[in-house]
Amino acid sequence: MSAADASGADLRRAVIVVAAGSGTRLGLDRPKALVDVAGRTILEHALGTVFGMAEPAQVIVVVPRAELDTARELCRAAAGAASHRLSVVAGGSTRQASVAEGLGVVAGTVETVLVHDAARSFTPAAQFEAVAAAVERSGAGVIPALPVTDTVKEQDAAGAVVRTLDRSSLVAVQTPQGFPRAALVDAYTLADTEYTDDAALFAAAGGAVGVVPGDVLAFKITTPEDLRRAEGIAAVKARPGDEPRAAGSTAAAGTRLDARSDAEASPVLDIRTGIGIDVHAFDATQPLWLGGLLWPGEPGLAGHSDGDALSHAICDALLSAAGLGDVGARFGTADARYAGARGDVFLRATVALVADAGFRVVNVAVQLVAKRPRLSSRRAELEEHLGGLVGAPVSVAGTTSDGLGFTGTGEGVAALATALLQRTR
Repeated sequence: MSAADASGADLRRAVIVVAAGSGTRLGLDRPKALVDVAGRTILEHALGTVFGMAEPAQVIVVVPRAELDTARELCRAAAGAASHRLSVVAGGSTRQASVAEGLGVVAGTVETVLVHDAARSFTPAAQFEAVAAAVERSGAGVIPALPVTDTVKEQDAAGAVVRTLDRSSLVAVQTPQGFPRAALVDAYTLADTEYTDDAALFAAAGGAVGVVPGDVLAFKITTPEDLRRAEGIAAVKARPGDEPRAAGSTAAAGTRLDARSDAEASPVLDIRTGIGIDVHAFDATQPLWLGGLLWPGEPGLAGHSDGDALSHAICDALLSAAGLGDVGARFGTADARYAGARGDVFLRATVALVADAGFRVVNVAVQLVAKRPRLSSRRAELEEHLGGLVGAPVSVAGTTSDGLGFTGTGEGVAALATALLQRTR
């Protein structure tokens, strides 16, 4: 399909889905994007999200030249009624060359280009929307990223440790990476070396690059262990009436291809609940952080970190449900790395631990017991922010203790949280 075919809808955004990799580290005999995960290829899982974006975008899929015909049929089936927005092109010998091929067929009306790795096939649609909106708001390049939670060391060629890096300034970068279309085209025109990602190429040409929060579901399928994790996530996402297609088939999603009953196809539910509680005294010398938000004009909370009782209680509930201990054991006060750390840091790290243990978050409820601050004016903001961090609905409530105890006399706050998890593998 040509650029002209895809440009009729006057689209402002384009998503280049890079699916031309060989996938040698998976140890399989076919390109990574065509590897089956729970009855659908990695590429089909990725396209399901891309075509589900709130604002329609031109979708350009870059695939290995030898698989071009097969990939076109598969992509058209995945696109369905949105096939008029789809282009499928052959990639180059490197990832950078493949993106350049995709850029060559971007429609003339497009102003914002997102470049996405098909191997990050479970990236939520909200991450695409957040990156695109940030590009359009700032006029800069934008990348999604997660804080680095492991200690990172640099080693020499012989394997000896050279130094320990300060992880507080490090992030793990994901996709999609977004850019103003004209500036990205110019950057690719100037590129005379291979870069590890599009943001590095863009920055080398003088472009500014900003960061938005990433998502643990946007992990990259690279190794057999990643593939097993993806199988678990795909099984949980499956729903009756939207059955995975048989491996090797190019039939559209939703077509029944075998005689299995819905009961046989559906995953067995493994639900876990957890409870968490956190208590902090007021410290008027500190700013107040609650639920990952700053509360100007309110006294802060004492603690080794930022004292964010709402976030810490949620972390405890999630860890409890997954059988992973508690906040004190995972992020203890003896660890100087967490001195002054924001609640967002703990929540992202906790969600990553929960996902690595084979669970997804179904929902969280948290309640603050305190005389102040009053949450009602910012409840929707809190629920949106916390929900984005944990990747699931979060309900926030507030109450008082009718003048009883330390919360009643205004000496501090208490937060109680419950979490519901579902096993994915």
